[in-house]
Amino acid sequence: MLTLSFDTSLDKTYIVLGEDKKIIESKEILSNEKNYHSAYLISMIAEILKRNNKTPEDVKVIGVNIGPGSFTGIRAGVTTARVFAQETGANVFGISSLEILARASNLENPLVVLDARKNMGYTWDNQLIGALVLEEIDRLAEKRNIITDNTLFERYKNIGNKVLSYQEENFPLGKVLFEIISEKTPGQHDIWQYVKPLYIQPPPVTIKRN
Repeated sequence: MLTLSFDTSLDKTYIVLGEDKKIIESKEILSNEKNYHSAYLISMIAEILKRNNKTPEDVKVIGVNIGPGSFTGIRAGVTTARVFAQETGANVFGISSLEILARASNLENPLVVLDARKNMGYTWDNQLIGALVLEEIDRLAEKRNIITDNTLFERYKNIGNKVLSYQEENFPLGKVLFEIISEKTPGQHDIWQYVKPLYIQPPPVTIKRN
């Protein structure tokens, strides 16, 4: 079964094409102001498929990182996955970046914390917890193995047990996403309508309705 997975939620783009749990081609691209996810994702997918003599219709399963992460990157990835699946009939699964990082670390029972701004952190502890205030996360983090980002690394390096910044470790996040997707069993929640961006924090302004 041909599987295409891609991740545009963090600071790199990962695109992996594989079949029956075996990777055929893996692409990793650093994203910055000159080289951004939404500018090349679709063309890069098309190039990878063509290079491997595959068509979009050959793809039966799609996996995508739904966030949290870059607002624009999440939307680019999720929109591409939804349209691709809608047009081809492929099954599609959305996976949180926090789950991907937890698995990529190979640490025992890691706590994953990503900067959510406003003194909050996106948090995973064997499951998605959500956005918590950092002082609350501090209590969870004591003597724990922690995966975080460069922004919060200094805060947690003296609180946790083993503390890693995913931005410094160069985890193979694309391959890990592919592995997670390869373990999924098609079911009722793998159609394109169920795949949506994971926006954990509420909007900054709430409009009171009468």
